[in-house]
Amino acid sequence: MTLGAQITKLRERFGLKRLVFVGDRGMITQARIEEDLRPVEGLDWITALRSAQINQLVEAGALDQSLFDQRNLAEISSPDFPGERLVACRNPLLAERRRHKREELLAATEAELAKIAAAASRPKRPLRGKDKIALRVGRVIDRYHMAKHFIIQAEDGALGWKRDQQKIEAESALDGIYVVRTSLAAADLTNSQIVERYKDLGAVEQAFRSLKTVDLKVRPVHHRLEGRVRAHVLLCMLAYYVEWHMRQALAPMLFDDDAPRLPREDPVSRKNPSPSAARKAQTKKTADGSPVHSFQTLLADLATIVRNTITPNLEGAASWTQDTEPTALQRKAFDLLERIQIP
Repeated sequence: MTLGAQITKLRERFGLKRLVFVGDRGMITQARIEEDLRPVEGLDWITALRSAQINQLVEAGALDQSLFDQRNLAEISSPDFPGERLVACRNPLLAERRRHKREELLAATEAELAKIAAAASRPKRPLRGKDKIALRVGRVIDRYHMAKHFIIQAEDGALGWKRDQQKIEAESALDGIYVVRTSLAAADLTNSQIVERYKDLGAVEQAFRSLKTVDLKVRPVHHRLEGRVRAHVLLCMLAYYVEWHMRQALAPMLFDDDAPRLPREDPVSRKNPSPSAARKAQTKKTADGSPVHSFQTLLADLATIVRNTITPNLEGAASWTQDTEPTALQRKAFDLLERIQIP
């Protein structure tokens, strides 16, 4: 329910009249579209369909595998989404990962079911009772979310199962396929641009990952008063803004891209690293032969610089401070950081 409040904030506090919201299918749902976005003039959206909605398109004949014979994306339409453009995409790499992950989950589920079957048939203290066996089975299939792919028969003192191959094949047919939906007209953004903007959510997810766990660790929040909690979160957001600029400046020393990426065939395919980033990943060396750092290890190296307060053991002698002399690598990092111009 956070979307409505953000719409109000952007329109009233910032005075924005034309907005395009980009969000994943968990945030911009059908309910939010109908209640918060569609009724308001000047609001558009880019999001994606859920798996059940994609299945409905397949059953209705609106989405067919032949669409991807020549390209990895194609625009389709459906009366279930009036006034919207649907851009169907197929990512072969994503399809392979999903097939591999499903097979892993199926095998893990079968291994746990085998343990339950052995417990039900063992001679000493067997697992008895159909309800107890079913309860153990339920825990397993809930853990791996594979209930739809198995036909299970639990009886008193026995457990049998088999894979539902028909459902597995039906799901595998949609591996790597996702559908981006938008209310924008073709004159506003092309199909490729729509997919690009939706995939830009990956940068937002990376930012929150850095904010929450990797670098800044916004939690735990050791505050109780609302104003202090808000101030804590604001400081973390400002810190990430500074970190973003630092990463851009320090890119030549990091594994990050420090040059334009190589072009790709279409927006569905994986982004190619720049030649310099690929070289750094392979050689673990920068252009000048120095070791390549991650952002975390470079900060740890810079953290070795300390300021010492020196007090002579002489009566009346004054104290002074002296900083650690930076290494060549640290001087290079400082030189790059001095070029940052934060608005």
